[in-house]
Amino acid sequence: MDSKEFSRFRKRLNKTQKQMAQLLGVSIKAVHSYEQGWRSVPAHVERQMFFLTSRMRGNPKVSKSCWVIKKCPPEKKKECPAWQFQAGKLCWFINGTICDGTIYENWKEKMRLCRSCEVLAHLM
Repeated sequence: MDSKEFSRFRKRLNKTQKQMAQLLGVSIKAVHSYEQGWRSVPAHVERQMFFLTSRMRGNPKVSKSCWVIKKCPPEKKKECPAWQFQAGKLCWFINGTICDGTIYENWKEKMRLCRSCEVLAHLM
């Protein structure tokens, strides 16, 4: 998540920098630094921003779970944490999911795929 995207999400949430800092559990200086591009947005903050945005009232909802959209074979689906926890619309939030047959080891790799997926795309 870059500085412009962070700022856009904060505004979409209708929060001041101070309110956003409180929600994220960071300092107001950190929020300011993320928006100015002086500091990169950490993975845990990016994840929280996506989560908060996904929970907004009036946000368009994904109608299908990720395993339906991605047509996951039953053997892969049963191994996937998104299916195990019945979180097919929040699969992007969970590490260790098996997307396109691969378990992505870290958030950055996972988000590279998730950003092009229909499940997360509605937030973007």
